[in-house]
Amino acid sequence: MASSTASAAPAASAASASDTLLKTPLHDLHVELGARMVPFAGYTMPVQYPAGLMAEHKHTRDAAGLFDISHMGQLRLVGPDAAAAFETLMPVDVIDLPAGKQRYGLLLNDEGGILDDLMFFNEGNGSLFVIVNGACKVADIAHIQQKIGSRCTVQPLPDHALLALQGPQAAATLARLSPGIERFVFMTGGAVQIGEGDVKVPAFVTRSGYTGEDGFEISVAATDAEALARLLLAQPEVKPIGLGARNSLRLEAGLCLYGNDIDTTTTPVEASLNWAMQKVRRAGGAREGSFPGAARILAQLAAATPGAAGHTDHDTLKRKRVGLVALERIPVRDGTLLQSFEGHDIGIVTSGLLGPTADRCIAMGYVATAFAEPGTRIQAIVRGKPVPMEVSTLPFVPTRYYRG
Repeated sequence: MASSTASAAPAASAASASDTLLKTPLHDLHVELGARMVPFAGYTMPVQYPAGLMAEHKHTRDAAGLFDISHMGQLRLVGPDAAAAFETLMPVDVIDLPAGKQRYGLLLNDEGGILDDLMFFNEGNGSLFVIVNGACKVADIAHIQQKIGSRCTVQPLPDHALLALQGPQAAATLARLSPGIERFVFMTGGAVQIGEGDVKVPAFVTRSGYTGEDGFEISVAATDAEALARLLLAQPEVKPIGLGARNSLRLEAGLCLYGNDIDTTTTPVEASLNWAMQKVRRAGGAREGSFPGAARILAQLAAATPGAAGHTDHDTLKRKRVGLVALERIPVRDGTLLQSFEGHDIGIVTSGLLGPTADRCIAMGYVATAFAEPGTRIQAIVRGKPVPMEVSTLPFVPTRYYRG
């Protein structure tokens, strides 16, 4: 998801004094657990706990990690015209999404640039539940209200918290507290009760997340968030995980970070998110176009399809997001210049680090389309010195979503 903004380990700054930052309902719990708190998307958030980023990353891959993602925006779109209205803002099929299922979406500006990426869930009866990125939520909600507020009711949910339980033991853990939860498969969900004995917390759960692992995102009333978090952390499989490990996990899974890998200067096709645009919205589809920037995006989609000669049209689609692996054990960070071996500038790194599970220096970035084929060798300029890199397929670590 699409599910966060800002860099891997945000640093405090004079402009981000703690008294100007918002706090999630779990703030006091984070402090109690010894988290290092940092400014992030307008909130003070845990970047890591005493165990450290590497241990948190590996624990999520091996067991179950609990993430506070309450900084993100939650809202509902309600009314018989909600799906059709929401579809006009994105190159995504909203109308045909069955009740009980979730889909990844992309809010676009008039030039086809990405305003935000998001998740939306069809609750049935004309209601869509939407999760947007934390740093974008105020602008997103205003944009949605302005564009389609006359066609449906836009209901922000500021009194809700959001937790994510991720990892191969997440399902068994949550099923212990909410029997029947195992019936959900990837990108489905619904209303449940989570708890023990007579103490049950009402929640809205989807089987999804931002780590590449099986897991769940759990929306609850802010007043119930701490009690639920403590209950989950009391389970033997679960440990708290901060923003640092969340970033390394999502990069290994090849997932975009809004503000780094995608923004208003990138289109879905340039971002290699073609899979997020269903056939019904593409050229020849029953509801072709009719979304912001459609002419540009449909032209880029056509350009991305190899022609008779087997070549992409580089004049229409000039760059693409790709995975990158450093051929030397030197981390290549976001903002690093990418060049051909002839010394020509061909792109830039948007995310990069040493992948704890991949055990390689990995990155994502944009390169000129002629260099986007997997296996292509290029170089990154790190502190003035070239580091050889190879274009890689994504993800860097196989995903383990539960599809039944």
